[in-house]
Amino acid sequence: MEPAPGDGRIRRRVAVTGVVQGVGFRPYVYTLATGLGLGGSVANCQEGVTIAVEGDKDAVSEFCRRLGPEAPALATVTAVSWSEEPPAGDRGFRVRASRPAAGPGRTLAPADAAICDDCLGDLIDPASRRYRHPFVTCTNCGPRFTIIRDLPYDRARTTMAGFAMCSQCAREYADPGDRRFHAETICCPACGPRLSLVTSEGQADVGAGALATARGLLASGAIVAVKGLGGYHLACDATNEAAVALLRKRKRRGDQPFAVMVAGMAAANGLADLSAEERAAVQGRQRPIVLAKRRGGELARGVRLAGSVAPGVADVGLMLAYTPLHYLLLGLPGDPPGPTALVMTSGNRSGEPLAIDDDEAVTRLADLADAWLAHDRPIHVPCDDSVMRIVDGAELPVRRSRGYAPLPVDLPFTVPPMLAVGGDLKNALCLAGSGRAWLSQHIGDMDDLRTQQQFEAAAAHLSTLTGIRPESLAADRHPGYRSSRWAATRAAGRPVCQVQHHHAHVASTMAENGHQGGRRVLGIAFDGTGYGDDGAVWGGEFLVADYRGYIRAAHLRYVPLPGGDAGVRNPCRMALAHLRAADVAWSADLPCVRACSGEELRLLGAQLAGGSHCVPTSSMGRLFDAVSSIAGVCQRVSYEAQAAAELEALAWSADDPDGSYAFALRTQDGLPWLIDAAPVVAAAAADALAGVPAPLIAVRFHRAVAAAVADIADRVRAATGISEVTLSGGVFVNELLSRWCARALAGRGLVVLRHHRVPPTDAGLALGQVAVAASQHAASQHAADHYEEE
Repeated sequence: MEPAPGDGRIRRRVAVTGVVQGVGFRPYVYTLATGLGLGGSVANCQEGVTIAVEGDKDAVSEFCRRLGPEAPALATVTAVSWSEEPPAGDRGFRVRASRPAAGPGRTLAPADAAICDDCLGDLIDPASRRYRHPFVTCTNCGPRFTIIRDLPYDRARTTMAGFAMCSQCAREYADPGDRRFHAETICCPACGPRLSLVTSEGQADVGAGALATARGLLASGAIVAVKGLGGYHLACDATNEAAVALLRKRKRRGDQPFAVMVAGMAAANGLADLSAEERAAVQGRQRPIVLAKRRGGELARGVRLAGSVAPGVADVGLMLAYTPLHYLLLGLPGDPPGPTALVMTSGNRSGEPLAIDDDEAVTRLADLADAWLAHDRPIHVPCDDSVMRIVDGAELPVRRSRGYAPLPVDLPFTVPPMLAVGGDLKNALCLAGSGRAWLSQHIGDMDDLRTQQQFEAAAAHLSTLTGIRPESLAADRHPGYRSSRWAATRAAGRPVCQVQHHHAHVASTMAENGHQGGRRVLGIAFDGTGYGDDGAVWGGEFLVADYRGYIRAAHLRYVPLPGGDAGVRNPCRMALAHLRAADVAWSADLPCVRACSGEELRLLGAQLAGGSHCVPTSSMGRLFDAVSSIAGVCQRVSYEAQAAAELEALAWSADDPDGSYAFALRTQDGLPWLIDAAPVVAAAAADALAGVPAPLIAVRFHRAVAAAVADIADRVRAATGISEVTLSGGVFVNELLSRWCARALAGRGLVVLRHHRVPPTDAGLALGQVAVAASQHAASQHAADHYEEE
């Protein structure tokens, strides 16, 4: 005789929050509950997952204990809570339909994930009914963020809604023993999606024919626009010099390196000298582009990367195939010969957002691609590839996007609902509330109207996923930033906190490292451009800071930036400005002088003498440009930070264990101290005139910067007692400089905080803006409360 409800049984209502939708969590709960002999149900809800579980007391307790630690690989459980209920007599366990949202969704939406090993096995197994299916996926992998329209996460709320399951997929979806049990992206060749291909000549193919045609075009040197998870790539054979050069010319990419995709680690190891941490990053489920030191570049015997894939730099941007379609393009065992490595670059023109719509891609990429390999699964959210490098064994994000967005960053403090709009370059916005901050995917540079429209769409989508309705906004202080103007015009009576650019960099580092803000840090912010309090272009800054404010403790001595953006695009002009500031003659034997015409030298000399069209700058990024030019490395740039990247590449190759230049420190009455680059510039020029090789100039300069960083930090500690130092700003994407600065600081007994979750570039500004704005809000609220008490 079975016991009556309540006889030795208990029932709990369990709530689980975190990344628990779209990651196989309900099937996992089902398997765990039935394995323990428990009854009840599980369903998605707007907060996450809700579970009713009933059975033996010990079994129910074990169920609750194991929920978090044994969750699926893609899940992140942030909290498990429960309450007791009267037993209802449930004997079986089932997966229930999602509870309709009573308000905005608040669960954590999952990121896209690379194809798992099981699905890859299905793809290459002739006995599998998903053999060679370009969209094979399960609960453990595939598109998520880029296809989600709304939450709770169910097929009907994704771009898979238009694909009705065939009878076999429907059976797998309902089978608790199948890994596609309640996999919302489940599909097969019978129920789609499907490939299609069109060429610039009008040829069209579908299905396997489309794939075969695309592979043939790539093998022949053509450029194919390939629709991926978050948008289009422009692809070509990375071993074909003519094809890579043609893509570079068509995209007007200058010398900016391309990323390379390969199918497996054997090819990856032939291209780069990978550390254990880099191998782990390359193979991780996020599958970012990993910047790693180039090896010989040989994929197989006699097969090498084209020289124009990444000219002038020490790294190769390497990623493994992460969708079934990528593996099919690179070829399965037994396929006809084809490309073993593909250049995979964003499907857009420089400065424009990623193309995601099929018709739009054909139009916008008309003179870039020879063919378009598309599919009929819509992309709801554009999401570019993420980029990272490994520094001292830890991740340093360069671009945080696919595979990471929209997963939140936990904050060490609570914040009111707010939106931070970031900067104008490498824009990523941030929506925050309570103790979390959601950074958007990479949006891009805000010059283009379509990028601004994508910015608005990203803000609206994040608000839908998180349920956060911003009550205030935060923006950069730069009066000309489009992002700042957007915040001002969309405020609708809400307060807008304007945050100084480099203070935001420092605060971003503090926030991601869990710094609660009760003590000040020395924030070192090195970048190319940031609007300063005095109207100058800052960028070589040492700030004594907390979230509430900062004091400028030291900075590079100002030199003129001639012609604004023209000075940025032409490092030789920045070199001449630094030489003039250092009272070094413009010798015709210096590379930077030889790079300029007589007329350019005359105009620049007049400009610097009279100060016309010159703005003072303390930028470390511009100093890197100047030294790169003086050493003869780079005189004109075709992409951001090219001169610095090429200078770093040479520094890696230098054999000069002790050589270094030295900055001079100019004291004033009080702060800030002035760090004078004149001795460094003069020494670099003297070396260049003496015929010292550029790699030695590069390494001596890098050592000088690291030594100056440690020296200033020591002085600040002596004056203030501050022993924590943060490193942020785009200059710290430089692996060599970041490593040497951190080691020099640690050698002085200082604690160093660096970026590991958000980029040090302007892509991380929005997080810092949130931290500063929240602190100022808390201070004003405290003042208001104090006033009321008085």
